Amino acid sequence: MTLNMGKADRIIRPLLAIVFIALYFTGTVTGTVGIVLLVLSAVFLLTSLVGVCPLYSLLGIRTCPVKN
Repeated sequence: MTLNMGKADRIIRPLLAIVFIALYFTGTVTGTVGIVLLVLSAVFLLTSLVGVCPLYSLLGIRTCPVKN
């Protein structure tokens, strides 16, 4: 797989994941929405570590610079 996420994506996604996890564990967001945010935070962490977003691949989006 080729990388399709740029630096900004790889920095923003873990920060959002931390916010989502904090919202869930402080009790600000509960129930189904809280579980969805936890799953989304896991996806954000995984994709930022790997550098490939499957949704970006499906839509043909690349946020990383093209190497010549």
